[in-house]
Amino acid sequence: MSALTGKKILLGISGGIAAYKCAELTRRLKDQGADVRIVMTKAAKEFITPLTMQAVSGYAIADSLLDPSAEAGMGHIELAKWADLVLLAPATANLIARLRAGFADELLTTLCLASPAPIAVSPAMNMKMYFAPATQENITVLAERGLHIWGPGKGPQACGDIGPGRLLEPSDLVQRVIEFFAPVPQLLAGVSVTITAGPTQEALDPVRYISNHSSGKMGFSLAEMAQRMGANVTLISGPVSLATPLNVKRIDVCSAMQMHKASLQDLAQCDIFIACAAVADYRPEHVEVQKMKKQQGVDDLTIKLIKNPDIIADVASANTGTFCVGFAAETQDVERYALDKLKRKKLKLIAANDVAKSGQGFNSEKNALTVFSETERFDITLADKKKVANQLLVIIAQQYLQST
Repeated sequence: MSALTGKKILLGISGGIAAYKCAELTRRLKDQGADVRIVMTKAAKEFITPLTMQAVSGYAIADSLLDPSAEAGMGHIELAKWADLVLLAPATANLIARLRAGFADELLTTLCLASPAPIAVSPAMNMKMYFAPATQENITVLAERGLHIWGPGKGPQACGDIGPGRLLEPSDLVQRVIEFFAPVPQLLAGVSVTITAGPTQEALDPVRYISNHSSGKMGFSLAEMAQRMGANVTLISGPVSLATPLNVKRIDVCSAMQMHKASLQDLAQCDIFIACAAVADYRPEHVEVQKMKKQQGVDDLTIKLIKNPDIIADVASANTGTFCVGFAAETQDVERYALDKLKRKKLKLIAANDVAKSGQGFNSEKNALTVFSETERFDITLADKKKVANQLLVIIAQQYLQST
């Protein structure tokens, strides 16, 4: 039996070219056993007809806030109570902005305000619109309110641009819905987990810094999945543009020294510590007060770097009983370097990944890991980072429970 059998999905379609995919999306959801009702904005009907969506869903399309044929003339309340999940696909920049502002002057946004059901937003728009500061802020705010952001995908767009902004394919969206409803084993119920994520920035002067290519996506995926497994999660994040996972405590830091201090702050209450952040090994010995200027006739610049503290090694040696998990992002001899770090830093587990491989690791949506303990090896094949996070946390939970 599918996880979607008997689930009530309310599909909200807004006015973007990707609306044409909604017929296939509806059919695929129904094939999985879901009951699908459709709400369309006025603009959506310019891209795909209500008759098409009625034919594939088996229901009349809802498109009016004041529908005289609805029970007591309150159709939006009926639909709001009916849904197990509200899926907005495609969610245009306009719809996202109106959701953020709390508009309620047409059916779809009113329904979102009135529904107690979780809401998933699947953005679809031109990449420049997607990267616009207003859109990014709106998406971040919606995520902080607990809405689920699915996508966007990357690739060629109707306007000719190539990049982020495509609606996720129907098969991908169906899989997201299945995973959403699939029960998550509470393997970490009541366990306190601290996770570091993202890069650090080591200042050279007021405008320049040393950093790396870490996006923070792996650490944030771990935080989200650990929370869903029942853990009390604290996320210590370097500078990234990612929304805080629901019900996760977030501490923002910038430098390695700040991350080190935050990591050791409440270590006595931490059961599992996962050092996923890409922390700078060195920092400038001296930070200039003013911006460094180019000197006429001087072609070389020498900056003395000093070593940063080793966060995971200090956590592991703090004698608090914390179960410590490290990451080893390498470009060569991955297994040898990972095993050396595991032993030298006295870790329980280390997750190694080859960041030199295209399509995984830094700034990628996917990853692959090889996890080592003193006596065992676990391989996690290339997959979406949330799936990788889930598999890694299952390994961590099993090893942690065996050690307690």
